[in-house]
Amino acid sequence: MTDDITAAVDAALGRVEGAATLEAIEAISAETLGKKGVLAELKSTLSKVDDIEERKALGRALNQAFTAVGAAIDERRAQLVDEERSARVQAERLDLTEAMHQANRGHLHLVTQAWQELEDVFVGLGFTVAEGPEVETDWHNFEALNMGEGHPARGEFDTLFIGHDENERPGDSGLLLRTHTSPVQIRTMLESEPPIYIVAPGRVFRRDTPDATHMPVFHQIEGLVVDRNISMADLAGTIEAFTRAFFGEGFTSRLRPSYFPFTEPSAEFDIRRPDGSWLELGGCGMVHPEVLRAGGVDPEEWSGFAFGFGIDRMAVMRHGITDIRDMYVNDIRFIEQF
Repeated sequence: MTDDITAAVDAALGRVEGAATLEAIEAISAETLGKKGVLAELKSTLSKVDDIEERKALGRALNQAFTAVGAAIDERRAQLVDEERSARVQAERLDLTEAMHQANRGHLHLVTQAWQELEDVFVGLGFTVAEGPEVETDWHNFEALNMGEGHPARGEFDTLFIGHDENERPGDSGLLLRTHTSPVQIRTMLESEPPIYIVAPGRVFRRDTPDATHMPVFHQIEGLVVDRNISMADLAGTIEAFTRAFFGEGFTSRLRPSYFPFTEPSAEFDIRRPDGSWLELGGCGMVHPEVLRAGGVDPEEWSGFAFGFGIDRMAVMRHGITDIRDMYVNDIRFIEQF
């Protein structure tokens, strides 16, 4: 009978190991452990064993057989339940890759990227960001910046005036679309006491015909520093620090003499690329005393420097774009590259 018990257990364990479904496991359980199962039939024959000690030994062997087969069945049943649950989860899963993929949801425009990067660089250099209205007064846009009535920029060939008709001279209405962000410098000086360290990014407007390098609506960023004992050396150092922070350590800068009505002395600043070539970036200089006075600042006590350049042009140079108009035609083949 011992051999019969061993054979029944081995057969049951083999069937359990090979069971592939829960239905098969339940069938094995019934056929082995049930009231009419193999082990139950063996147990019913114990009464025919006359020797008490042998009967006890066989009883223990049967109990161990029930325990071993029952444990194997429970373990295999749990495995099959897990496998069935995993298969159901896999079959019911939803692919959310497209909904969660940021690249398919768009990204910031190339000019906006450059705008934010420039702000970050100058904030890192100790500047704060200032803003002003896009519709400006003639005084803030021209007069306060030492650009007198006869200055060419004040003609309607360059400037978009508001409310101007054939019976008015350009500027008579007193309002225009700002041609640069320099009015923000005047407004800041009028509203704040020195020392002043600001950058003023924003959209500007000029009566230009669109071509590969010009747009009638574009973006500028200008900087203004007003403090005691400010010199051209401070300006050159700031330009150099900006160049390295924005373009990288392989770039450097230089100043060349120039003329602007709102700075004296004035300069153009260039950057030298790693290949040794120079590229003009923008204008700068020491703030003209008349501009300081217009901003309510005493030029005998305070001095300062200013600089400015085009954000659009910065993006064009940084990415090697050959036509500035490409940034505004919304061609997805172009936009996706950045």
